[in-house]
Amino acid sequence: MRHIVTPGNWRRSSYSGSGDGNNCVEVAHRPTRISIRDSKAPAAGVLTFPATAFAPFLQALRTAHPS
Repeated sequence: MRHIVTPGNWRRSSYSGSGDGNNCVEVAHRPTRISIRDSKAPAAGVLTFPATAFAPFLQALRTAHPS
C-alpha cells in the first residue's frame, strides 16, 4: 500500500527562518506515519517514519546537534 500525503497535510517547521520560510523542513502527520520533506524542494522526495519511531529520531538529532 502506498502512503499518500496531500498538500494540505504539510506543516512548515517553526524553525524555517524569516522571509519566505524556505530554509527548513515540512512535516505531515498521519495516524501511523510521520512524513518529512525539504521545504526548498518538496517534489524531491519524502522521508516517512512509523509514528513510534519519530520521537527517537528527533531525540537523536537533538543529541547530535545540541542548541
